[in-house]
Amino acid sequence: MSGSDSAAATSRYSAFLFDMDGTILNSIAAAERIWGVWALRHGLDVASFLPTIHGARAVDTVARLALPGVDPEQEAIGITLAEIADVEGIVEISGAADFLRSLPADKWAVVTSAPRDLAARRMKAAGIPVPAVLVTAEDVAAGKPHPDGYLLAASKLNVDARDCLVFEDAAVGIAAGEAAGATVMVVTATHFHPLASPHPSINSYETMFTEIDSDGLMLLQERGA
Repeated sequence: MSGSDSAAATSRYSAFLFDMDGTILNSIAAAERIWGVWALRHGLDVASFLPTIHGARAVDTVARLALPGVDPEQEAIGITLAEIADVEGIVEISGAADFLRSLPADKWAVVTSAPRDLAARRMKAAGIPVPAVLVTAEDVAAGKPHPDGYLLAASKLNVDARDCLVFEDAAVGIAAGEAAGATVMVVTATHFHPLASPHPSINSYETMFTEIDSDGLMLLQERGA
């Protein structure tokens, strides 16, 4: 565990809230295959466009482009169907599946910008357990960087978001966690370049484990630290 702020490593939390893509599984290759084809079809510069797709809902990504004659809702449906059909190369972030299985079912959730069917498909492909609380693109009116998803997940777990630790990898997701009032842990496994962030970070879950105190609060620990 690294980072200038050690609070996340010493605090106890009511729940852990995880982003999906880039945080508990790596779907970059599959996502960029689908979005690359879409970008070419619409005359976009693929190299500059692809870095903008991560962490946000497909409908928000398309809407942000404001392409003439393009319906973001319809485009997002087509992109999602293509992504559901293509899960080749999707893998867990190292150690994520075992780490998640070690957590009490009522103390963690996944909050993703992906639609529910796509989230379930990707988690299955990566061997990630599906949580009791899964908040997806359909569940919120405003996606990340808005805090709605994390606030909803905390509510479903009957905890305060300010007492949660959010695991994120993308700037929009980090902003959502901050806006929810949660503590943020950055997962850097899929980062090709350092992400400027004041938050502590982990590269994998291989050495991570949790302790639960007498009040039922969780402490994130690292073996050998």
